Amino acid sequence: MSSRPLRVIQWATGAVGTEMVKTILDHRTDLELVGARVYSDSKDGVDVGTLVGRSPVGVTATTDVAEILAMDADVVLYAPSFISLDDVCALLETGKNVATVSFLFHPQRIGDADRRRLLAACHKGNSTIHASGLNPGNLSGVLPLALSGMSRTIDRFTLQERADWSLWESTDITFDGMWFGRPPEDITPTANEFLTFNTALFTQQTWFIADTLNAAIDDVAVTVDAVPATKDFKIFDHQVRAGTTAGQRWNFVGHRRGRPIIEFETLWTVGGDYPEHWPAPDDGWTLTLEGDPSMRVHFFCLASFSRPASVAEHVRAGLVAVALQVVNAIPAICAAPAGFATMADLPLIRSYTGFGDGPNVITD
Repeated sequence: MSSRPLRVIQWATGAVGTEMVKTILDHRTDLELVGARVYSDSKDGVDVGTLVGRSPVGVTATTDVAEILAMDADVVLYAPSFISLDDVCALLETGKNVATVSFLFHPQRIGDADRRRLLAACHKGNSTIHASGLNPGNLSGVLPLALSGMSRTIDRFTLQERADWSLWESTDITFDGMWFGRPPEDITPTANEFLTFNTALFTQQTWFIADTLNAAIDDVAVTVDAVPATKDFKIFDHQVRAGTTAGQRWNFVGHRRGRPIIEFETLWTVGGDYPEHWPAPDDGWTLTLEGDPSMRVHFFCLASFSRPASVAEHVRAGLVAVALQVVNAIPAICAAPAGFATMADLPLIRSYTGFGDGPNVITD
């Protein structure tokens, strides 16, 4: 087995991509950053270390996809806001494994043509693709499977996410993608390309739970309740007018013989107000398994529970959690057979750095 560091290309250096790069530079001697794909002209040609607030590292970011494809790398951390299947297949065909937080959380339930195309790319390049993150990701895939190890039987699964997006810096997703600030009647599961894509992600995640935990569901029903703002307010450089969308409640429900048994519910707002007619779980994620036995887990991610921290630090903590679920999986992804490696396929992913003292060596 080679002892050289695994060579990594960072694809997109937005909020999550920045945390991926920082982790590699600051904590991962087993990983070597060799390239970065960026989207804006202002980042093109800039040292990646500079882009993430570190000293220059001698790796220059580029907007040129052909340049990225020509690089020799073991894995690409693929983290754009909007995906391109052409780019992903090209990466896989050139022998680069792909680890993504952007899509493909349950490849068995994507369209047949796309699935066959991705598999063909993997086989051509002898490469692997894996997806994870938070939700969809660890909280909707890995954690439920881990809890199910303590179950005799499961009757119902529910994951609720409650979050205010006001401090999320990726406003292209908030406003251009999710259409906050648009008329409530515009918000439907297929209203634009991003909402169609997002609907597919959560629908596939519902099927992931069904397929991995032996639930013969008949369908996944999708509903959305868009709630108007009661006043004007501003999120970064975007104005949200009273009467336009400030809340979106999405429900993705898997039915078996007409009864709901698997449900993902997202309760998303901007501007700080919360609709009175919605369920009111704690902020964060609440996972409930009804069965034998019944279990409930609440997950909330902060910069610290023991020291004062700024709002910006707390927001960044969530980005770190999304990024690290994939970064920590890099060695397992590179060691996996060619093809799809899902959250159910990889071994348990744990922190590489942990407490920071290096591996304990126990001798006889």
